[in-house]
Amino acid sequence: MSSKSVGSDSTATPSAVPAFWPLAMANDMLQQGLELYARNAKFVEEEIRIHDDLRPELATPSRLRLDLRTMALREYGQQGKGIPTLVNAPYAGHTAMIADYHQGQSLVETLLANGIDHVALTDWKSATADMKDLEIDDYLAQLVVAIDDLGGRVNLVGLCQGGWTSAMIAARFPEKVNSLVLAGAPIDTDAGDGPIKRMAHASPMAFYEDLVKLGGGLMPGKFMLQGWKNMHPEQHYIQSHIDLYEHIDDPAYLAKEEVFESWYENPLDLPGRWYLQAIRLLFKENRLAKGDFIALGRRLNLKTITCPTYLLAGAGDDITTPEQVLDAAKYIGTPAADIVQQTVPGGHIGLFMGARTLKEYWPGIARWIAGRG
Repeated sequence: MSSKSVGSDSTATPSAVPAFWPLAMANDMLQQGLELYARNAKFVEEEIRIHDDLRPELATPSRLRLDLRTMALREYGQQGKGIPTLVNAPYAGHTAMIADYHQGQSLVETLLANGIDHVALTDWKSATADMKDLEIDDYLAQLVVAIDDLGGRVNLVGLCQGGWTSAMIAARFPEKVNSLVLAGAPIDTDAGDGPIKRMAHASPMAFYEDLVKLGGGLMPGKFMLQGWKNMHPEQHYIQSHIDLYEHIDDPAYLAKEEVFESWYENPLDLPGRWYLQAIRLLFKENRLAKGDFIALGRRLNLKTITCPTYLLAGAGDDITTPEQVLDAAKYIGTPAADIVQQTVPGGHIGLFMGARTLKEYWPGIARWIAGRG
């Protein structure tokens, strides 16, 4: 009876017959092996794409206003409507994409959507071998050229390392700056107790000079990128790869990851002389806050900054601790009533390209800027 039933059952499969179980198991293992191989190959392909093939791109269509040796000045919105707002992107290893990251998640886009009609952006260039001896003064001079080309007076938004150069311009040429926003900007580098401060003071100048020698007179972006990753090694060397592998079949995750990594994994090279000046004069000797920094032939006094000023810090920022930003209020000459100090949740990068900060805080900052002409 049972043998007849089996013989007449047209739906029976080899895996239903005990004698075929080893064969079925081997077939399943083969299929799983092929799927695992395909998944691993896709993971490797994506790793190569992220680390070698992607390049940063600004999200918002712009016009090239100036093409200078150190930067491209990019322009958004409408000319001739009020005082332009110049966003001074960091020149610290990563591109200006930090200010125009992604459609729907862009500082430039946020400014344009909240009362600012005319925005310009400093898109700093990676230094080449012939630029190795350029100094801080060279970059300040070209920033002045950009401001003058925009009409000679701007609302200046300094992000991170773009903040101390913006403060220098506001102190050296106060008539050129209508209002000043310093976001995640190290003005008082002796304040707080962040890892960058500790590293700057613990490592002798010879260490930084040797890095520049290894770079042939430049500070290679890849050296700085390695240093940033070493601040959070478990995230960059372990967790990020695990996350990518786990989401390798998620197109939305991959698209988001590729946008970020196109920016993060493609740092700029810096002139060695510029870099060593910044380390010694700003981060070791804190000359800007102390009033001992010489810029374009004049000693800078932050008290000459009297324009309305907005100071923005990240509560969890371990690159520029909140004190390094907010302490600027102690040094500048702006009346207390015209200084806004704000600390927002999150870390350093999130100040400029975090979705929450762009949605909840920057619209108010944009309206504050627009309200000042």
